[in-house]
Amino acid sequence: MKTTDTILIIDLEATCWKGEIPEGEKHEIIEIGICELNKHTGEITKNKGILVKPTQSKVSSFCTELTTITQELLDTEGVSFEEAIAILKEDYQSDQFMWASYGQYDLNMLKRQCKARKVVYPLSNQHINVKEFFAETKGLSHKVGMNEALEILDIPLEGTHHRGVDDVKNIAKILHWCFLNDN
Repeated sequence: MKTTDTILIIDLEATCWKGEIPEGEKHEIIEIGICELNKHTGEITKNKGILVKPTQSKVSSFCTELTTITQELLDTEGVSFEEAIAILKEDYQSDQFMWASYGQYDLNMLKRQCKARKVVYPLSNQHINVKEFFAETKGLSHKVGMNEALEILDIPLEGTHHRGVDDVKNIAKILHWCFLNDN
């Protein structure tokens, strides 16, 4: 593990449906948003959204409404899950840095999909749950969603909510505030 000021921020988007999951389909990662945050300066670099082609499901109209990601976009610009993991390892040395996500969903989903696909988990075991860290640092009695955290901090939402490439920048801003205000 590198001792560094850099924290990787990860935000996943996955196939989803309004109501029940259609028979034969599964939740699958369709975007891995990632960026690097300098925990002292707040500088956000290497921001990327890695689009991932699902193999056991299709993007529903509900999912497209939520994320703006279409099946056509994934078919033309997406990479395999294995290629996406290789990008994390090669371009970000993802197993060498502490990483953060907003809540536990991303950690659990990535571990579950890696196990199902027999792919080596690409991230370090040092994880920051920004949702919990923010609630503790701000002294809130309960955890709040990313949008509400931004509103509390009077930070405007940048980009499209539920797009990993944009959400990681917003999460990074919340995490940077936490680092500056953690006693």
